[in-house]
Amino acid sequence: MSTALGEMSTAVVEAETAVERWNVDRTRTTVEFEVKHLWGLHSVRGRFRSFDGAYILGPGGPELELTIDAASIDTGVAKRDEHLRSPDFLFVELHPQVRFRSTQVTGLGNGDVHVSGELEAVGTTIPLAFDASVRVIDGELEVEATTTVDQGRFGMSEGPLGNVRPPTKVHVKARLVRVESPFTSPRSAVAAAAARRVAGVWQRGL
Repeated sequence: MSTALGEMSTAVVEAETAVERWNVDRTRTTVEFEVKHLWGLHSVRGRFRSFDGAYILGPGGPELELTIDAASIDTGVAKRDEHLRSPDFLFVELHPQVRFRSTQVTGLGNGDVHVSGELEAVGTTIPLAFDASVRVIDGELEVEATTTVDQGRFGMSEGPLGNVRPPTKVHVKARLVRVESPFTSPRSAVAAAAARRVAGVWQRGL
């Protein structure tokens, strides 16, 4: 009996402290950017084709993370993309990934959150904060955010004549799907309930 109670107690503790994770669906997510070129007369737009990310809810609160394959940069011009991968910019040979990880996610109500965290690129880490919107769609999460980053803080080139102007505008629109847990019941019901729970927290503020 004591063994059974002990196993039940352990299971309850594990369930209460289990991490709830939502992973980015890469087929329905975009990571895009825009930067001023030719002294602000022209905008270069592009995207990253390869990335991974997650929303994680654990005992310490919610976290957001995004990891980008820097070499997957795509502006539609192969020669320019090759230059952007060089030591003048992303230096992908030594720094293959760009990473963001939140340190605090604060609900603002009405489906909006304020995210504070750290952005790491080209061997340098800087603080980054921005607002994001969160929606529940068919038991999944959709997170969308736009922010700006001064690429000069990472030591990136402004071009031979200073014609690449900071900051870079970054826009992420991500669809996230819940990862099943051994403590959950059928996937569809749990995913929908979990999405409503997350949305409820963010609707009223953390």
